[in-house]
Amino acid sequence: MFTGIVEELGVVKSIEKDGHCAVLTISASRILGDLSLGDSVAVDGVCLTVTRLTGNGFCADVMRETVERSKLWTLRPGSPVNLERAMPANGRFGGHIVAGHIDGTGVIRTVRRDENAVRYVVRAGPEILRYVVEKGSIAIDGVSLTVTAVTQDAFEVSVIPHTAENTVLGAARTGDMVNLECDCIGKYVEKLLGKTGDITEEFLARYDF
Repeated sequence: MFTGIVEELGVVKSIEKDGHCAVLTISASRILGDLSLGDSVAVDGVCLTVTRLTGNGFCADVMRETVERSKLWTLRPGSPVNLERAMPANGRFGGHIVAGHIDGTGVIRTVRRDENAVRYVVRAGPEILRYVVEKGSIAIDGVSLTVTAVTQDAFEVSVIPHTAENTVLGAARTGDMVNLECDCIGKYVEKLLGKTGDITEEFLARYDF
């Protein structure tokens, strides 16, 4: 599990593609102190398993499911990536619950400065937007953000200077693809309500929900 608080900007050293899978090699420094084989690292929000330590970075396998759900296939040597280690049991929960399991991708529609912040409007499909609510949480490229507005085909977030300076969002431009992970609570609630026919609007109203 992750929190969406990026620890470091890494750089893709190489990506060795083989059909619909790949081996990703990433250079890093700050997160390497206690990183071990088998550990989980969120790379632009995608949970990957460390398969090899290189001294100045790590390697991870990327499987077909990940390729089809995320933008990792578009990375090139030299691409910056957001990195976050799995949350320790005694750590602070600074963001929101992020599983590192990408729901899909979106495309940045507009980027505009708003005094000390930057506002991003991201176009996304209905399979994403059904779980996006104003003032709710969403992870964009692994960054925990608060949704400031939602329309029929897009949503908006506002990014503070610290986040822009320390994540890949600072260099994001109109037309860029981004990884999206919705708040998992909404997905669980939807599934439970769908399988429990007794829970209806009338049932909830009867018990003052």
